[in-house]
Amino acid sequence: MASEYEKQRASNMQKNADLLKSLGLDKPLFEPKEKSKKSKLAVKKRKAAPDPDETPPVAIKTPRLSSPPADGIRRSSRNAGKKVDYTSEQQRSYPVPLAYTSGTKTMEDGDLLRPEKSVRNYDPRVIKFATGWLYLTLSWYRKTFGSIPGIMAGSWWETREGCSKDSIHAPWVAGISGGPEGAYSVALSGGYDDDVDLGYAFTYTGSGGRDLKGTKDAPKNLRTAPQSSDQSFENNFNKALKRSSETGNPVRVIRGYKLKSQYAPSEGYRYDGLYTVENVWMEKGLNPEGYLVCKFAFKRIPGQPPLPIKALGEDDEPLADTSADS
Repeated sequence: MASEYEKQRASNMQKNADLLKSLGLDKPLFEPKEKSKKSKLAVKKRKAAPDPDETPPVAIKTPRLSSPPADGIRRSSRNAGKKVDYTSEQQRSYPVPLAYTSGTKTMEDGDLLRPEKSVRNYDPRVIKFATGWLYLTLSWYRKTFGSIPGIMAGSWWETREGCSKDSIHAPWVAGISGGPEGAYSVALSGGYDDDVDLGYAFTYTGSGGRDLKGTKDAPKNLRTAPQSSDQSFENNFNKALKRSSETGNPVRVIRGYKLKSQYAPSEGYRYDGLYTVENVWMEKGLNPEGYLVCKFAFKRIPGQPPLPIKALGEDDEPLADTSADS
């Protein structure tokens, strides 16, 4: 017998699916299959087993100099016998910092795997001033609605950091990026069980209503605390999404591998193009106390490349039948 939670979840999902169908989905007749992003690992050759009858070669070491050379310049023993110009300028290379190289991949097999990039053009820029032990960090956003030049729908990154570097979704953790004039982008990562993702339309639960400070026994912020109060449209993130529903400005959407949907990438994060916020409402969330949550219905803007789908996994939600008109 289904529990009350399961019954409420099923009821919410059905209502959400019906609402999305009523928006009229611009779904193509053919949906391409997802291409694997796993890099081809080089096959390591095994070293041949040493012959037990063969005598291993003996390494001959250059004897160390017991006293400084006649010219007074002590040279490395590994350069013994070599002519080295110790007076000329030495050119050295330094490793690239990890922050510049993580989160991106290069192009391969025609897939839109973003190349490495260390310069941000549209996303948050941060300047740090250090005075003694005091560090002051100032950051600001170049507010950009809609497409980012040079980033096509279908682009993929290994981490959220890569999405931020290419200005698609600035926050590394938060699911909503926005300001007073509306939301710039959202990330779908499967935070709420009753949200429905039909690819070309989806429902999204807002922010707030959870105590993320933790407790004395579990102080770590896991961002998965249970609902402990009502959400509100006064929350800055929810207010931004509501503002987007009023202005009609497009919102960039990325899907992450944690999302339980056939439209989610198998790994990493993928930019799925521009959507508009079509509907805003408030309803009881999936919690025993009946706390309210803010809900939003997104619809994909027509004329963009079709979304790839992956093989249905055991945790993924099956694709709903959207052929019937509501």
